[in-house]
Amino acid sequence: MVLKVPADEMEPFLNEVFPQVKGMFGIDHLDEERLVMRLHAGEQHLRPGGTVSGPAMFSLADVAAYVATMSRIGKEALAVTTNCSIDFMRKPLAGADVIAHAQVLKLGRTLSVTDVRLFSDGQPDPVARATLTYSIPPKRVP
Repeated sequence: MVLKVPADEMEPFLNEVFPQVKGMFGIDHLDEERLVMRLHAGEQHLRPGGTVSGPAMFSLADVAAYVATMSRIGKEALAVTTNCSIDFMRKPLAGADVIAHAQVLKLGRTLSVTDVRLFSDGQPDPVARATLTYSIPPKRVP
């Protein structure tokens, strides 16, 4: 499958449709098989104890699933999350970015299902795992 939206077009698209997260995420790798994306973890993402918060990790998983889906279907700003299940398995390292490895498991006409594993940058064991389903809007007939 050829990507409909490559990495160099995806970040400007995200900045356009989600300006509130501009600069929060970066795409390290995107191809037909997988996406590697990072949360640039800063003070605003930390919880007491100095670890990256669950909501920040959820945001990364959600945006990674969105990007992985958009790269395959094209720019559909109105695709929405319809389901998410996330397991937090261990505490992320303080002062390290969180890295998402996302893989689209199923892509249909109306739904996309993506598996996302989150890691502290440089660490081999995942800190969380999520499965997300996105609803793809129907194609409009002009």
